[in-house]
Amino acid sequence: MSVSEKIFSKKDLAKLIFPLMIELALTLLVGMIDSVMVSSVGEEAVSGVALIDTVFQLLIYIFAAFGTGGAVVAGQYLGAGKQSEARETSGQLVWFSGLVSLGITGLIYLLRQLLLTVVFGAITQEVYDSANIYLLISALSIPALSVYESGAAVFRTMGNSKITMYLSAMMNFINICGNAFLIYFLDLGTAGAAIATVISRYAAAVVIICLLLQKKRTLYLEKTLHYKPNGALIKKILSIGVPNGVENGLFQAGKIILVSLVTSFGTSAITANTVCQTIASIQVIPGSAMQLAATTVIARCIGAGDIDQAKYYNRLLLTMSYTALFLFCGAMWFTLPTILKWYNLSQATAELTSQMVLVHTVGAVLIWSLTFVLPSSMRAAGDVKFAMVISIISMWVFRIGAAYLFANWLGFGALGVWFAMVCDWLFRAIVFSIRWLSGKWKSFRAI
Repeated sequence: MSVSEKIFSKKDLAKLIFPLMIELALTLLVGMIDSVMVSSVGEEAVSGVALIDTVFQLLIYIFAAFGTGGAVVAGQYLGAGKQSEARETSGQLVWFSGLVSLGITGLIYLLRQLLLTVVFGAITQEVYDSANIYLLISALSIPALSVYESGAAVFRTMGNSKITMYLSAMMNFINICGNAFLIYFLDLGTAGAAIATVISRYAAAVVIICLLLQKKRTLYLEKTLHYKPNGALIKKILSIGVPNGVENGLFQAGKIILVSLVTSFGTSAITANTVCQTIASIQVIPGSAMQLAATTVIARCIGAGDIDQAKYYNRLLLTMSYTALFLFCGAMWFTLPTILKWYNLSQATAELTSQMVLVHTVGAVLIWSLTFVLPSSMRAAGDVKFAMVISIISMWVFRIGAAYLFANWLGFGALGVWFAMVCDWLFRAIVFSIRWLSGKWKSFRAI
């Protein structure tokens, strides 16, 4: 296969992947700064915000799943040379996701007490108060979050991740400035952090819609408030998005269940788990960029009917992911003592955080890419149900079952949750590798 025959040149891949890495880095770095700012209010505030952020991660995964469904369908249409169908798919994605988000917002407010008292388990009154305030305000941003995630998926489908990088920078700048003003100057504490989040998300949603209304783009939205659902396209989007959403949603739900396990070990364990989750997310930024890129690249190859290129780019993205994670995770580990100083943690909390980060670092370097990048290639081909079933089984057996085994029965405490996570990754990596090598993913199409 000569260079001229390739769907994506090295320059095209670089233009797609590097902005994605910067975007993810900005988002997660600001998440870390956000935690540091909130920590000035106290560890209870950090814990309260962290508990609600697990709910928002669930919502982000759901909206991202819708986005993936739209990206795969639109990407395969673009690969097949059907631009009008790809454009229609983009419009249906944004509208449908936005309407669904309104219903989700209502459910969040309806189930607020259930989340705070039952799902999160035994938390102190101080943590409860912080979580309650943060949830009441930040839930207002759910529709904006949905619109932004859908719009970002459309831009990535076009191979234009530079726009989402700039928007992420803008959103995070607003969030940091808002936090600084509302937390430090107005002394609003947790409420200030929530207000800043709402403002930043709506700003990003408004801008991304304005940009998608420009007809100069390959995929654009029609300037109309009249939405006419296209059942056939919505069904295609959901055929990819629902299994992916169920998989990601249950995965995050499992994390929420495990939060109740972590809370049983006290505020120090909650805080260590929160800090480690932030650091862990930053560690896998390069792999996450490859994961997002795989959806765009492989979907285009499948739409063009070129299986050989799909296999080629999957190998390339996996190799890039392994190399980048080795370098990135290693650098993060060696700078960990400096990072932990920013959080003003107690000695016991800092030591537990270091142990958690070590477990994650080893797992990320050795297993993460096969667990997450590889199934993204499968989903881009339309093979989504298999990944969903395996992930659900793995979550209950390893992610949750093994967590209680390590944490309670074997006496590892909150650290046991991270041991269980690596077991979950290993199982899925083995099964997904077998599936890819079997070639069964080749028989699927989204269009």
